[in-house]
Amino acid sequence: MKLSGSYKIPTDKQTVWEALNNPDVLQKCIPGCEEFKKNSDTSFTATATNKIGPFNASFTGEVELQDLNPPNSYTLVGQGNSPVGFASGEAKVALTEEGGQTILTYDVEANVGGKIAQVGSRLIDMTAKKMADIFFGKFTDEVSPAGLSAPKQSSSVTATKFNKKIIYAVATLVSLGLILLAIY
Repeated sequence: MKLSGSYKIPTDKQTVWEALNNPDVLQKCIPGCEEFKKNSDTSFTATATNKIGPFNASFTGEVELQDLNPPNSYTLVGQGNSPVGFASGEAKVALTEEGGQTILTYDVEANVGGKIAQVGSRLIDMTAKKMADIFFGKFTDEVSPAGLSAPKQSSSVTATKFNKKIIYAVATLVSLGLILLAIY
């Protein structure tokens, strides 16, 4: 599965970068996140529970930051497991500053297996979009000056096969960065 999108966050790039690397902020923002632990400067472990179709799945995942270019970009590589399946993927996250706002863009490639992969791609895509919006809404509230509105987003999802689900690729992974593995 491939996923890409962007969000406008009404604060400066350095603030966004620091928040994307702060386990406390990420734990507050990732839907269903029960634990988000920083193992090293480039390694994180997370546990989150979310409903995807008929499954109420608790995923435990590991994420590693690679290709670090502070405060401009990095690559998140991760994997997550649960009793109903697994997901693995990579998310490229880039930050640009424009007029006092930060534009966060991401490109994700993920693979899903197990029972969770049997849920229809449309349902997984809808769940992922909803979770991405929740993540970035909470993230914006955490990093923005009070009173500013939720982020504006645009995203496009290109599904390849029945394999989807990225609740940790962007949310935990785009936090996810990603977003997004409770995300897609």
